[in-house]
Amino acid sequence: MMKHQPTMIITFKYASDMKLLAIIFLFISVIACNEKQQKTIAQKEDSKADSINSFIVKRDSVQKTISLPGDLFPDENIQIRAKVPGYIKKLNVDIGSRVRKGQVLALIDAPEINIRVKELNEKVSAAKARYLSNKDYYDRIYIASKTDGVIAGNELDQRKNQMMADSSEYKAAMFAASSYKQIGGYLAIIAPSNGIITKRNIDVGSFVGNANEAPMFELDNNSTLRLRVAIPEIYTGATLLNNSGDLTTSSLPDKTFKTQLARKAGSIDNETRSEIWEFKVPNSDRQLLPGSYTDVKLHFIRPQKSLVVPTSAVVTTLERKFVIKISDGTTKWVDVRGGFNMGDKQEIFGNLNEGDTLILKSSEELKEGKNVIPIIQSQK
Repeated sequence: MMKHQPTMIITFKYASDMKLLAIIFLFISVIACNEKQQKTIAQKEDSKADSINSFIVKRDSVQKTISLPGDLFPDENIQIRAKVPGYIKKLNVDIGSRVRKGQVLALIDAPEINIRVKELNEKVSAAKARYLSNKDYYDRIYIASKTDGVIAGNELDQRKNQMMADSSEYKAAMFAASSYKQIGGYLAIIAPSNGIITKRNIDVGSFVGNANEAPMFELDNNSTLRLRVAIPEIYTGATLLNNSGDLTTSSLPDKTFKTQLARKAGSIDNETRSEIWEFKVPNSDRQLLPGSYTDVKLHFIRPQKSLVVPTSAVVTTLERKFVIKISDGTTKWVDVRGGFNMGDKQEIFGNLNEGDTLILKSSEELKEGKNVIPIIQSQK
């Protein structure tokens, strides 16, 4: 009996181990089956098409009204300087004075110029006397030379040459006197056009005529004003309705002034990404003042219809701007470029056609290749 006891214990342990292994194998099999079933269910759910609100892309007229700041400038801004050195003898105007073209604004005292003018006038008189005297003598000997032997031939030629020299000297003296008289005319500072004196940098007794000094006066012609507006690049290719805009200022907030487009700069500024447009503003009553802060309302329209979508259909990230197109029941991201933003609608450009189906509310979470069922929503 004692000899067979170890064999029985070994058999018992072997059977227990086999049973344990069977239980472990069964447990692993159950887990594997559950994972396979869950994976199959997930795959079925992924392949299941979801319904999603969509719309049909259409072309429409695009227009937008924007308000931009502008700068007012006088139609003419003239800096008036002295052409000859001297001292201010008399002032006839001050800032705010309205002047007419040709009006005397100030007088310069330059005694040396007056003395020089008198000197040249005397030289003209002397040259004239010599010329007339020689001309008279030449005329008499010319008549006498008609009689043979009375006047030698070389004497007639000498007198003629002397008369011509005196004539040239007389003309030169007159030109010099006339030129200096014109310089003398510069002693009177004349208004070159109609306008208003906006700056005065001199007083009676001030010395003027230095090349680097400030202008004596600044004259603005503001019966018509220039309005300069920096137009953002996105609008430079659009059409401005009626080529006009509406102007308002801080000083006259209750009034609106019409402006008419006059010219464009023809280039985009690299720093501001804008083009300067200049408008004309009638200002005959001079209510508007150059330098005033202004707001300009402009209405832009596209010359042709464009693709227009709800703003919610466009996704903008740091890397791209896109819409989600539904083609054959699956989603596809399509890159677009934005045009006019009209609040709840957006003008877009890209590889799209009128009649394409787009998702109404797009997001990055809706990946490409997703099966969807479009539910078309009507768009106003």
